[in-house]
Amino acid sequence: MNAQARQGWLLVAPATLLFVGILATPLAMTLLLSFNGWSSTQGIVPTLTVQNYAEILSDSFFAEIFLRTLRIALWVTLICVLIGAPEAYILRRMREPWRSSFILVVIGPLLVSVVARTLGWALLLGGNGLIPLALHRVGLTSSPVSLMFTETGVVIALVHVLVPFMVLSVWASLARMDPATERAAQSLGASQITIFLRIVLPQAMPGILSGGIIVFSLAASAFATPAIIGGRRLKVASTLAYDEFLSTLNWPLGAAIAVLLLVGIVAIVVGWNRFIERRYSQVFAS
Repeated sequence: MNAQARQGWLLVAPATLLFVGILATPLAMTLLLSFNGWSSTQGIVPTLTVQNYAEILSDSFFAEIFLRTLRIALWVTLICVLIGAPEAYILRRMREPWRSSFILVVIGPLLVSVVARTLGWALLLGGNGLIPLALHRVGLTSSPVSLMFTETGVVIALVHVLVPFMVLSVWASLARMDPATERAAQSLGASQITIFLRIVLPQAMPGILSGGIIVFSLAASAFATPAIIGGRRLKVASTLAYDEFLSTLNWPLGAAIAVLLLVGIVAIVVGWNRFIERRYSQVFAS
């Protein structure tokens, strides 16, 4: 190894050690823990077994919870795309100082504690909250219906905090687009729909992809919001793993749930990434 390569390794060594210490090592320990046995009398049994994974994959109770987690994460991601992409396009067309003011509005939810923000949504979504009363006043419900302990309530609360990630990601992609391209297409007779589909959307796809990955990952692994809004009746994978660790004290089963959740998120993200990059290969190549 020459001196230049040695210097390069020395430069990345601190970051590598930090990565190994705070991420790789805990993940490896969780993976090893998931292959241990468990007994109600002995606790963790240091034997190599796949019983935890077999129990999860064979029980419809776990399948329902993982499907609910996937469903909530997909709904949150879709709604964030539908809200965040147009909002980012409008933000790109704004002029200063309005742009800076609205960027502060967009990132506002991220400046509030997750627990305080979620408790605020609990007040809004409860039976006497503002949202059920508003739905009743406009005639959408015959009486105020609480959205607490429902998937709808969890999705609403998660969208509120995760949509800024989508807005900022799409805005960063659209910032590289030349405004003259839209004017040129308009001068050639292209409609606004054509301009959006053929010019704006392809340029926004890298931002939608990166924002979708962030939003989906955070929504699928969220804990505080589903725990407070969903409660004990509406479990997701993260709250289930928490219960196994701290309620039943079955740490190996909780570790197996966490590992399967991580593997599922990574598989979906990688598949989605490859599909979008293949579909819009020209944009990513440029």
